Amino acid sequence: MIIVTGATGQLGHAIVEALARRMPAGGIVASVRDPAKAADLAALGVDIRHGDFAQPTSLATAFKGATQLLLVSSNAAATGGDPLAQHRAAIDAARAVGIRRIIYTSHMAASPISAFPPMLDHVATEEMLAASGLAWTALRNGFYATSGLTLMGNFAQTAQIEAPADGKVAWTAHADLAEAAAAILADEGRFDGPTPPLTGSTALDLADLAAIASDLLGRPVTRALITDADLEARMAGHGVPPARAGIALGLYRAARAGEFSRLDPTLEQLIGRPAIGMRDVIAATLPV
Repeated sequence: MIIVTGATGQLGHAIVEALARRMPAGGIVASVRDPAKAADLAALGVDIRHGDFAQPTSLATAFKGATQLLLVSSNAAATGGDPLAQHRAAIDAARAVGIRRIIYTSHMAASPISAFPPMLDHVATEEMLAASGLAWTALRNGFYATSGLTLMGNFAQTAQIEAPADGKVAWTAHADLAEAAAAILADEGRFDGPTPPLTGSTALDLADLAAIASDLLGRPVTRALITDADLEARMAGHGVPPARAGIALGLYRAARAGEFSRLDPTLEQLIGRPAIGMRDVIAATLPV
């Protein structure tokens, strides 16, 4: 039995669906904070259980009977919470109920010296897994393509992408990462420890994305540079907490340092087709 946490989130939900295409749905458990939001997964035959990182006692019940746990990384830091405490609670619960392998959604740039704060949490979680005594796999996922869309802002209306200096990023679609995770879960033990980077096939910066947007729209979309200090001041003016502003600024600093630029063929080998490109991701956001 395979259990997937965060199964109503974008990545977790897609992983459950991808798994259900590979194996009987009755062998899949979706751990969610609100079971009422997982009705579509229940309709597939997936077992829906209440499991909440913030309520550690719920996890052992949710995980009972599973052999593998797909641990979707917590986003608690975005609201001032402690993702490492939540990951530790999940690992402890998995060990307590006899799960033999944990697959964790890490990141291609996981490092203790990354300029992007979430990468520090990813590498710390990998260290927890290594010390857990359980078999483990860290999915070194490429940067979500949807984050690239966020950085582009309201480009179709403003005809401009305004942001600090950046760098090439191996943008990777959720759908591709979900299929890769399902393939790894279905072939337990294919990877021990961190995987190679699971990335799209092209690394692009915001100037590249502006060029794609220009081509799709048939009119120019320009790339406008602002300073890190400009972005910090704007976020402060909008009431963004300093910790969240630090995460946003860290992203640009890490991109400039090339932390997200590495490409690897492993993802396409796992899914058996070309990765979804940013041109298709951007086109899907535009009016027909």
